[in-house]
Amino acid sequence: MPCFSCGARQTDPVRGVSPWKRGVRRETQVLICPDCQRAHDLDLDTCAACGSVALICRLGEVECRSCGAVRLARAGRPASAGNAAGGAAVTGGSGTPGLADEVQAALERVLGRTR
Repeated sequence: MPCFSCGARQTDPVRGVSPWKRGVRRETQVLICPDCQRAHDLDLDTCAACGSVALICRLGEVECRSCGAVRLARAGRPASAGNAAGGAAVTGGSGTPGLADEVQAALERVLGRTR
């Protein structure tokens, strides 16, 4: 996955902790390269409980890595809806399937289920 801001691709990591960071923007998990981390206008979603931008997006939920608050995903949230105290969308603002949709489709293919 490239940096959501500049499109740079992550290279094979050197030993140790990766300098790339994760974040949530418009209810979608994104990666942020070290250069873009210096920008203060990344427009990342924030935690409703503590205001932190240290969020991760999992299947159906968004978790704050700072305070541990978890909120359920909310499908169909418009991309223009900035930072919010509500839930998370499973799809990005462009109408493309989100990770949860992709995983669900893959499971249905593997297990032979139909929608």
